[in-house]
Formats: sequence, structure tokens, C-alpha cells
Amino acid sequence: MRDIGGEQVEAAVAGAVARLRTATGQDWENTKAGRLECSCRFTATHIASVLLAYAGQLAGRAQHAYVPFGLALDDGTDDSGVLDVIETTGALLAAAIRTTPREVRAFHPYPFRSANREGFAAMGTAEVLLHTHDIAEGLGLAYEPAPELGEFVLTRIFPHVRPGADPWRTLLWATGRGELPGRAPVTEWRWHNNLVVPTERLTLQGVHPAAAADLVAGGDGGFAWIEGGPYEGTREAATFLRKAYEGGVHRPEFGVFTLVRREDGRAVGGMGFHGVPDEEGRTEIGYDLAEGARGQGYATEALRALCDWALARDDVRTVFATIDRGNLASQAVVTRVGFKKVSEDDEENEFAYELGR
Repeated sequence: MRDIGGEQVEAAVAGAVARLRTATGQDWENTKAGRLECSCRFTATHIASVLLAYAGQLAGRAQHAYVPFGLALDDGTDDSGVLDVIETTGALLAAAIRTTPREVRAFHPYPFRSANREGFAAMGTAEVLLHTHDIAEGLGLAYEPAPELGEFVLTRIFPHVRPGADPWRTLLWATGRGELPGRAPVTEWRWHNNLVVPTERLTLQGVHPAAAADLVAGGDGGFAWIEGGPYEGTREAATFLRKAYEGGVHRPEFGVFTLVRREDGRAVGGMGFHGVPDEEGRTEIGYDLAEGARGQGYATEALRALCDWALARDDVRTVFATIDRGNLASQAVVTRVGFKKVSEDDEENEFAYELGR
């Protein structure tokens, strides 16, 4: 899976600017931007401001808050000039995305207080697409971006939204800007960057639906793997994630995580939940490692961290795992973390282990 993000931002900006330049003779200052309460002029300036802010977050490696700077237009800047600024700030964000290492994360508040370069690319693309729609609606312009741009946004930062036949219409619906047959109107929404759970030697990085699809197809999911990875269990888990996403029941915090070494950014394995907790607060977990990463304590370290994260939630009371009777190494991992064997299934030839609060 090739590194992507900058080209999507550039494509979104180019399409938006080309469409809006056809209406620079209209009154942007006194025309509301679609369903928004603000003007078309304010909304266009907002697009440029957000693109600049995202570029600053990545370039400055901000960790705890937004970098305290903003965009100020020169006095007398007309609406065509605002579009020039959108082109410029879009280019800055695309450049920041391309020059930021894959493992870098910078501050963004929703929902887990950080995003990587792909997350910022998806957020920037979303801002351009959605607010161009708002402005175009206010000015009476037809506007429809390329379907692949809507899909890029949905699969990166709307993993909880069931995909539809038309990605653009689905994105509009998911952000309260349109209707979809058979789906209730959306009145509140927020995008979701992937969750990352840190440990001493690893980061457990949540896998989004696009990465899962690439893993299912035999790709690397956008990760740099050690030799022998990803192992078959990770690809199988990605298959389940993809099916859950397509069915509209995927919840990213209870999805699949790739285990990435801090020292070199190499992925060594996968770990994740089989689904959301049931009514009793029970959720099942599974994991695997590439052969070259076994015997070094990675699975124990990652399992302990992910279980701690899950059991700190109000909706999780028990984490359980089923392990083949002959898999002594995996049994040793769960035992070291504190799981207790609670049952044996002779028919399936496996043991069940549980860890409670």
C-alpha cells in the first residue's frame, strides 16, 4: 500500500478552486454558505486557515495543543485572492504530508488527541470537500468531487460509517448535509482518527478500513513489516474488520491494531478484538507475531497494554481469549499477563482464558 495523502489534498483543492472561481463575481460576504450560519467568504477563509493549521501541526510535530498561530489576509483581498490562499495552504499541507515520516503523530483533539500524516490528509481533504459543498450550495453552483476523494475520507476518518454505493453522498449524509435512503438523518457527527496505544517498545496502531482492505488483498496495509510479516492471523483479522465495516458494525477502538516497534518503525505483528463488548461486558482478543519477532516479549507487552486500555473502560468487564491446546507459547503469554484458564473445549481442542478488572 503506497504512501498517500498529499495527492488527495491537492486534487480536492484543485477541484474546489476551479469550481469556485466561476462565481467570484457574486456576493460571498453577504451569502450564507449552504446550511451553515456563516457566509461564503468566511467559510472559504476557514478552509485556508484549517489547511495551514494542519500543515503547522505536522511540520511542528505539535504534541499537546494547536501551534498558536493563524491566518491573516491582507486588507483588500478579494474572493479570487482567497482562492489563491486556499491553493497555497493546500500546497503547504501536501508538502508537510509528504515530508513527515509515517510514525510521526501530531496533536488533534478528535477523538484520541493525535493523528498521523494520513489522518491530517483525510481531515484536510474533508474540510475542502465539505466546505466547498457549503459554499457552492450558497452560491447556487453544482459541485461533486471525484468519488475516490469521498472514499479516501470515509475509509480513514469515518470508519464507523457503513459505506454506500456513492461515497460522496455517503459523506454528505454522515456530516449532516444530505439524506440516504434507509438511514436516519445525522444531526451530530465527528470524525475518528485511529487509536494508538503506546508501550515501552511498541505502539499499537489502529488499522483503518482502507489498510484492512489492502492487507486482505495481500498488501502491507501501509506498514513497513519485518521479514515474514504480516502473518496469516493479521490478514484474517483484517478480513473480519473489512466485513464489519461493510456491514456498518465496525467500532474502531475494538478493531485490529498493528504492533510497531518504536526503535525502527517496523511492524512485527497484529492484535485486536473480535468485536464490541457484549451485554455482560465481555470481549474476545486475539494476536499473532511474525516469526522473526517471537520470543522477545512483544506479545506479552502489547497484550498487557491493550487489556489495560480495555478494562479501564466502563463497557468492558472481562477480556477473554481462546487458544489451541498445543500452542504453549500463546498460553504462556496470556498467563504472564494475568489471564486464568476457565474452560476446556475438547471438541475444538482449545482452552479459554479470562482476565477481569
